[in-house]
Amino acid sequence: MKIPEAQLTDEQIALLVQQGDKEKFGFLMDRYEQKLFRYGKKFLFDWHNIEDLIQEIFLKAYQNIKSFDVSQKFSPWIYRIAHNSFINAIKKTSRSPLSFFDFDTLIPHPEHIDEVAQEHDRKAMRKIIDQGLQKLSSNYREIIILFYLEELSYKEIGDILHVPPGTVGIRLQRAKKQLKENLPADVKLHL
Repeated sequence: MKIPEAQLTDEQIALLVQQGDKEKFGFLMDRYEQKLFRYGKKFLFDWHNIEDLIQEIFLKAYQNIKSFDVSQKFSPWIYRIAHNSFINAIKKTSRSPLSFFDFDTLIPHPEHIDEVAQEHDRKAMRKIIDQGLQKLSSNYREIIILFYLEELSYKEIGDILHVPPGTVGIRLQRAKKQLKENLPADVKLHL
């Protein structure tokens, strides 16, 4: 009995594509097109050809699908491709080069994850994210988008950004602090 594609996981569909059923890649595109579009629009505020970038991301994913390890989650893999594409797009249009030196990765940070606090944070932050995203630096903006809007875990974000989960936590704390500092005086946020 054949399982409908809607019931297959991303990883199962990727495996089918790897095994030669290339038409199944369209299901992955359907699942991720709006997510990547939203991610790109938030990350690249003034980007006019976001649709072209999304198509390039899918093309790269399709061309490299054999390198995807189906024992891992698919979402961090495709978000990593998107991250690299967005960074490259920024570098092409930016007059100032991006610095990839990251002090946070030099100092080990303990990973402390309080699930209840994280859920509370997510709900509160969704209300103010759109107000403050443009004022954040790109590395803080991206981590806020991935955690609060895309709802990825510390580990998944770490996989995308190639940093330890503890660094994700530190960046997230710093980004929240920066967001709070940029809030209008009448908005109170307790984190």
